[in-house]
Amino acid sequence: MSYENILLEKEDKITLITINRPESLNALNAKTIQEISSALDEISADLSCRVIILTGSGQKSFVAGADIKEFSDFGQEKAEELAKNGQNTLFNKIENMSKPVIAAVNGFALGGGLELAMACHIRYASENAKLGLPEVTLGLIPGYGGTQRLPKLVGKGIANELIFSAKMIPAARAKEIGLVNEVYPIEDLLTKTKELANIIAHNSPMAIAKAIHAVNLSDTDKGFETEIRYFGELFDLDDKKEGVSAFIEKRKPNF
Repeated sequence: MSYENILLEKEDKITLITINRPESLNALNAKTIQEISSALDEISADLSCRVIILTGSGQKSFVAGADIKEFSDFGQEKAEELAKNGQNTLFNKIENMSKPVIAAVNGFALGGGLELAMACHIRYASENAKLGLPEVTLGLIPGYGGTQRLPKLVGKGIANELIFSAKMIPAARAKEIGLVNEVYPIEDLLTKTKELANIIAHNSPMAIAKAIHAVNLSDTDKGFETEIRYFGELFDLDDKKEGVSAFIEKRKPNF
């Protein structure tokens, strides 16, 4: 499948999705959201892919935000539809993917861009990255899950501070508060992200898929019950048999 606003690159068990709208600092418009969603569907069906990396083109911006021109004249009904469609089409899909999605945040991650990164399972950032949710400066609030995911990552108090103030924070501060996992020089970001992806890619895809879904339920009353069920289900699957056999035989497992 061909795309206009994104690039796909496959390396062994890793697929790299690059948002490619450098003229607008990779801002998210409806077409880009749909293309990323379609790419994820394509990758989901590819059994050879184990990990997905999501990044932006260039060295200035991951995603600078949503394309405001697209919704500047919307009323309530169309705005609610925009938020709902965006969440269901892309942001929730990323969070609930059975394959890990790692955000390589290379520069600005603002508004919808930060919401996109937060929907990913892991975030690495470049030293020049700036992160923030500036929606209140437009008389709005985050609409792609920002008010829900940010408190889970950094705590309610810091989330309130960032949302209410609309300030941008540097990558170093984002790491301090747990918003990103690691920070690297821009020239090393993708290499380091791929290193992590390669480690993950050699572990059990069945176990990782279960772990993703269990972790996503960690703040609900179904979390412990789901963990117990998945733990048991994995005992009857081939990956567990291979992993245990490899451990006993003192060799690396072949998943």
